[in-house]
Amino acid sequence: MTQLLDTPVRPLAPAPEATAARRRTALHWIAVHSLGVAAALFFTLPFVFVFLTSLMSDSQALSRDLIPHTWEWGNYRKVFDTPGFLTWWRNTLLYAGLGTVLTVVSSVPVAYALAKFRFRGRNLALMLVISMMMLPPQVVVIPMYLFWAKQLDLSGTLWPLLVPMALGDAFSIFLLRQFLTTIPDEYVDAAKVDGCGDVRTLLKVVLPMAKPGIAAVALFQFFYAWNDYFGPQIYASENPGAWTLSYGLESFKGAHHTDWNLTMAATVLVMAPVILVFFFAQKAFVEGVTLTGVKG
Repeated sequence: MTQLLDTPVRPLAPAPEATAARRRTALHWIAVHSLGVAAALFFTLPFVFVFLTSLMSDSQALSRDLIPHTWEWGNYRKVFDTPGFLTWWRNTLLYAGLGTVLTVVSSVPVAYALAKFRFRGRNLALMLVISMMMLPPQVVVIPMYLFWAKQLDLSGTLWPLLVPMALGDAFSIFLLRQFLTTIPDEYVDAAKVDGCGDVRTLLKVVLPMAKPGIAAVALFQFFYAWNDYFGPQIYASENPGAWTLSYGLESFKGAHHTDWNLTMAATVLVMAPVILVFFFAQKAFVEGVTLTGVKG
């Protein structure tokens, strides 16, 4: 009896089904994360290449060496010392920053009316907004240029690009309208029962609940204005003092077409603000895009 009690008990061997299930789980985890790592490298490596090239010397740029022999941080100072570069920065900040504010301020009331008001012709107004989204800007560029340049004499400035943003943007209105439809009407009705007018209801009730959607619209507009090349080329090309970074970078590349390290440094300086803005605002951006058009 004592001998039987002293005999160690061997653990049962795992069932073949459990072993196979664990193996499938491990293979699935490896496959999913391998694809994620591959995708991350696919999108990240070009930025790493541009950044490393911007820190190389002129003789090493675009050679087989991927790591700089000497880290030439002075390349960025040379870019900033380029005549006109700081002016392009100022113009781009004005265009992207003021344009984003004007677009959001002008688009929110229209989207609120299309989402929460009941009036005759609302569906027709929504169809017109959607139609404006489908209209390519190249179709109206000639009459718009003649209006701003010949009638108002505003060519060579950024005003032809900024003023229309104060009148609303079709894509921003549509996106905000889709997001505002997810806010229950009971909140709006309760605010009106408490004595709030339409403007106060919008400011005190709707806007705090619509922050993710507004953040998404603001980021879309900021990225569009920051990277816009077509608009400044049409209206501001004749005046270097009104150039933006996207258009000025083309001139910089033409002047330094053999200095690829300086060209890459200028490219990094153009991309960095957009990357930083998205990095710090990605949560609100993703939430706003995800919740847009989702009822409940």
